Amino acid sequence: MSRRKIGDLYRAPFPLYTVHFHRETGLVITAGGGGASKTGIKNGVHFLSLELVEGKHSATLLHSHDTETRATMNMAVEGNVMAAGQDGCCCLMRFQQHSPKDLRKDNTKRGKKPKQSASYGDVDGPRRRDGHHQGSGGGGGLETRTESSQVKVEVLGEVCSDLSPTDALQKCVRFSPEHNLLLTGGADGHVRVWEYPSLKKKLDFKAHEGEIQDLDISSNKKVVTVGRDFACCVWSDDQLAMGLRWQDSLPHIAEKMYRYQACRFGKVEDLPGVLRLYTVQVPHKRDRKPPACYITKWEGQNFLPLLTKPCGKEVISCLEVSDSGTFLGLGTVTGSVAIFIAFSLQKLYYVQEAHGIVVTDLAFLPEVVQGKNFLGDNEVAMLSVAVDSRCQMHIIPNRRSFPIWLVLLLCGLLIVAVVFLLQQVFPGFI
Repeated sequence: MSRRKIGDLYRAPFPLYTVHFHRETGLVITAGGGGASKTGIKNGVHFLSLELVEGKHSATLLHSHDTETRATMNMAVEGNVMAAGQDGCCCLMRFQQHSPKDLRKDNTKRGKKPKQSASYGDVDGPRRRDGHHQGSGGGGGLETRTESSQVKVEVLGEVCSDLSPTDALQKCVRFSPEHNLLLTGGADGHVRVWEYPSLKKKLDFKAHEGEIQDLDISSNKKVVTVGRDFACCVWSDDQLAMGLRWQDSLPHIAEKMYRYQACRFGKVEDLPGVLRLYTVQVPHKRDRKPPACYITKWEGQNFLPLLTKPCGKEVISCLEVSDSGTFLGLGTVTGSVAIFIAFSLQKLYYVQEAHGIVVTDLAFLPEVVQGKNFLGDNEVAMLSVAVDSRCQMHIIPNRRSFPIWLVLLLCGLLIVAVVFLLQQVFPGFI
């Protein structure tokens, strides 16, 4: 688990803050930007086509959607609709993938001339067919091909998700498992719940003093919020159900020495309907000799703490759980990336300073999408993005295991050996 070099899957022309793997299409959606400052750094959402060729992942930019003066800082995706946190607003955008033939037909019907499909021109001008971009996973440049499928983006509307008097900022956004609610958390400490897709506000309540760092919602409609006020709260609608106390089993940790940084619900493999909650705790103050950060696993119904373990001295910046609930992904403010086993909270993978600066988001790849296996001969694959504009792929090859027939054969040979030994020691045993 020493320092190693990870190649870039893709490199954007702006800082990246969020990433999502869209299982319905196999697209990688990543977004960010330079914000409203007039530095020349664009703001946009990039749609990437992911391929696995001869065991290596590569990405091709299909389309860049310009978000003008607002950078997308966080994102949730439901179906083909993306909820993007931009400043103090949550913007809903619908995206659809089309073949070039469909786009030409659509343009012809509308009386428009067909465009060269250099969708990257939204960012830095039209590109030739052979124009390359930095950062393909296979070592070559990423190419915007005129014959590739394209993506059309339609803005559906937006809501005001943060009312901070200065520097309004949506900090997090999640869809409910039933897909009928959209939850946002803001710098003003409020959780706002919107009916989806109407975007009619259902709830608006003060959850924390100061910023909300993260939130998640379970299938039993329990909402968990994490704030910079040292609190992690469980809510039933807008009523506080309980506050979590991870340090009660660790008497050497003083009150307000740590704060919660992130929270995620995850499934339990082989136990349908059972959930676990995972939280990350980081030191409130940074010292020259920094103390360890911690992961805590909670029972997902009554929120009893099940296990707490240290996860290194680098300050954790983001947390993600794989679809199956088997793995946890962690990113750090120093650019490192790690993967843990959810059951034991044991570190399985670690790359020190994979990125040059803070890791902002992570996304696991599912096993099968549209009949394609994006994992290959790997046990797990995870995307990471950071402020250094890079998107990387982290993979763990399948760990070698004995075939079941070999295990049975060894057991049979062991039984024969024991019987033979007993026959020698106790003649007439059989």
